[in-house]
Amino acid sequence: MNDKESKPKEKDIQERAFSFACRIIKLYQFLAEQGSVGGVLGKQLLRSGTSIGANLEEAEAGQSKADFVSKCNIALKEARETHYWLRLFEKTKVVSVERLRELTKESNELVAILTAIVKNARTSE
Repeated sequence: MNDKESKPKEKDIQERAFSFACRIIKLYQFLAEQGSVGGVLGKQLLRSGTSIGANLEEAEAGQSKADFVSKCNIALKEARETHYWLRLFEKTKVVSVERLRELTKESNELVAILTAIVKNARTSE
């Protein structure tokens, strides 16, 4: 696959990560209103969930292939952490399963896509 073919997918993941971050912010606002443990742990979710897209934006402007891979790998780690927090909120019933279902599904998909991007980028080095 050449660079021109990979660009739309990279943009797609950036858009998905941005949209995901917007949804994470809305969930955080809900958690903050609830107070207690949800508000405290919600800050962790907010940080990890919004940094996925930020790291992908940095990857886009990477100074080298290694820099690109590094930033994408950080985005992957943040996506995994976000998935962890979503699972924790669901398991402890801080947030209902129904409210988290789509976010959890999207976090799984982001992890899968980012895993593929990192693996592909590493093999093409």
